[in-house]
Amino acid sequence: MRLAEIQPDRDINPVDMIEQVASFNDWSFERSGDDEINITVSGMWADYNVSFSWMEDFEALHLACAFDLKVPERRIAETIKLLSLINEQLLIGHFDLWTGEGVIMYRQALLLNGGAEPTGEQLECLLASAIDACERYYQAFQFVVWTGHGARHALDSALFETEGTA
Repeated sequence: MRLAEIQPDRDINPVDMIEQVASFNDWSFERSGDDEINITVSGMWADYNVSFSWMEDFEALHLACAFDLKVPERRIAETIKLLSLINEQLLIGHFDLWTGEGVIMYRQALLLNGGAEPTGEQLECLLASAIDACERYYQAFQFVVWTGHGARHALDSALFETEGTA
């Protein structure tokens, strides 16, 4: 028998812990089943729909975070360029474009192989990194989709930070 064939028991479903975090923060949420929860989190630029799914076969907690911004067919190519530029800058997680729905989504997973239990800090970090990434790049996506800017210009405009005081 190989070590990988030993299946340790899991004491808690990670989605149950996410529900506790959502309740504690008074976030609106809905359980779509034992292994999935959907949470709405208000950000500065948009409301974010965050879905956590426990994927038993992979022992992974998958996070998908979307916001209400539909990419029209004519802006898909430039949006994909922007996704590539943004993903180059991300240490964890990545953005995808679900072309069927025209939805931009941030995705990331927490691997919990071997029966590892997630900590509250890990779950909060997973959620915070998703919201931070969406907040940081939301305006760049808007520039490409709504104003027709090119990917590089949109990214540079969204990441512009002022220094000093006036």
